[in-house]
Amino acid sequence: MFNSILVVCVGNICRSPIGERLLQMQLPDRAIESAGLKALVNHPVEETMAEIALQNGISVLDHKAKQFDAQQCHQYDLILVMEKIHMEMINHLAPEASGKTMLFGHWDNQSDIVDPYGKSKEMFELIYQQLSKSANMWVKVLKR
Repeated sequence: MFNSILVVCVGNICRSPIGERLLQMQLPDRAIESAGLKALVNHPVEETMAEIALQNGISVLDHKAKQFDAQQCHQYDLILVMEKIHMEMINHLAPEASGKTMLFGHWDNQSDIVDPYGKSKEMFELIYQQLSKSANMWVKVLKR
């Protein structure tokens, strides 16, 4: 059983905090957090993404970006990353985590969820929808 989940992206200001909150909302009995491989430590969620999340009933105002480190691999049962390259980076930092590191978009055709940072609002909206869809798919699997 996966009782603790870490959601990882690059900066921990766009994708992973949203993935974290989407999972937390539906899995309140699990320990779910997020981090970034190159985190903008202590930064809030990117403004456009925070606005889109709020429009969808999710507040991320209290989020402060955190840096991923290899020690976290021992603290979590499941590590969900946004892109295949993130899996490679984590496996390089902590090879023992390879068996529990998977794509956030795993159940959605193993799809990468690309970074919307610096892109249009439409791209942020698209990524939010992709995160929401993938989170729902994970919840179905994790509740079995």
